[in-house]
Amino acid sequence: MHLLVKRRLQHTSSDRTIFCISSFNPYPFLTMHLTHDAVMEMNLLHANQAGADHNRAHFNDWGITCLNVMSSPGAGKTALLERTLEALTNEMKIAVIEGDMTTELDADRLRKWGVPVVAINTGRSCHLDSRMVSGGIHQLELQGDPSQLDLVLVENVGNLVCPAEFEVGEHAKVALLSVTEGEDKPLKYPVMFREADCLLITKIDLAPHVDIDLEQLVANVRQMNSKVTIFMVSAKTGEGLEGWLDWVRSQLQSSMRAAMAIAP
Repeated sequence: MHLLVKRRLQHTSSDRTIFCISSFNPYPFLTMHLTHDAVMEMNLLHANQAGADHNRAHFNDWGITCLNVMSSPGAGKTALLERTLEALTNEMKIAVIEGDMTTELDADRLRKWGVPVVAINTGRSCHLDSRMVSGGIHQLELQGDPSQLDLVLVENVGNLVCPAEFEVGEHAKVALLSVTEGEDKPLKYPVMFREADCLLITKIDLAPHVDIDLEQLVANVRQMNSKVTIFMVSAKTGEGLEGWLDWVRSQLQSSMRAAMAIAP
């Protein structure tokens, strides 16, 4: 176990305030063979997990299901969310927390559907973390009563590695992989696929035009995660989307059943 200490330091050459996380380890034998960088990574993941649990508690209190949508850049996250909002906004109250390194281009696309959208620019960070999403939650509170929402969709920064390692308070992780990326990606970037509860193989309309072995792709995914739910979809043509939408509906029902089970 690591005890985290957050120290506030004033930068000597400017007015910027920076934060440094240091640690005290009461069980040094657990980490004596780890590098300094590895220990710091453990501390950061531990601190992030505490924040994620806090965010999830908020969502549970408000009766909200949160889905964390992740993929490499260009796999079709925003297009999928556009089709999802188009189909489900008449059934449920939805908000979006949109992560990008810069710009609000994707956020503006989603705002056209009339739902609350909070844009988070991460700068040099290649993923959202629980602290950033906590800020997004508070922004949603300023826009209205969050207990009136049913679903929060978090569109993570385009990256096939880091987003899978940092929980943000979600109830389920959704990964996307486009047919243009090749069938080897689940083997080369296993964490994303091991962590996913649902995988969407996107841009399926392009499959006849690219060198992709879909059976091998699915086999590689199953090698990493035998239980993940897989849909082959096209946001362009609508192929396969009904299965995805039904899965989203089922997640709301699962979250409601879980909340009822723990209610006093």
